[in-house]
Amino acid sequence: VQLQASGGGLVQAGGSLRLSCAASGRTFSSYYMGWFRQAPGKEREFVAAISRSGGNTYYSDSVKGRFTISRDNAKNTVYLQMNSLKPEDTAVYYCAAGRMVFIPAQATSKTGYDYWGQGTLVTVSS
Repeated sequence: VQLQASGGGLVQAGGSLRLSCAASGRTFSSYYMGWFRQAPGKEREFVAAISRSGGNTYYSDSVKGRFTISRDNAKNTVYLQMNSLKPEDTAVYYCAAGRMVFIPAQATSKTGYDYWGQGTLVTVSS
């Protein structure tokens, strides 16, 4: 599967952005999906994940209550709605697709994903 992330940009603190990740192929619903981010000089970190049906989600503590992950299997797209953005949310955001069992140990780890998109830059100004 090929993944194409979009929707990044420059936003002021307190603002909102919605990221999208479009997947190629007809097997999108067979993957759980995740969003990760990488700030300059830092490791890539988990942000949010969603199960194949969309019925279950996981979030990192740093974004819980502010970000919402969702998916539309008919459109082969996963979204990340980001509200109340903070300067520390500044990073390149990556979407990823995984084939294993949707449990926290897999879904919140980079090693739990098989395919990655190219990333989209989010910059939050103070």
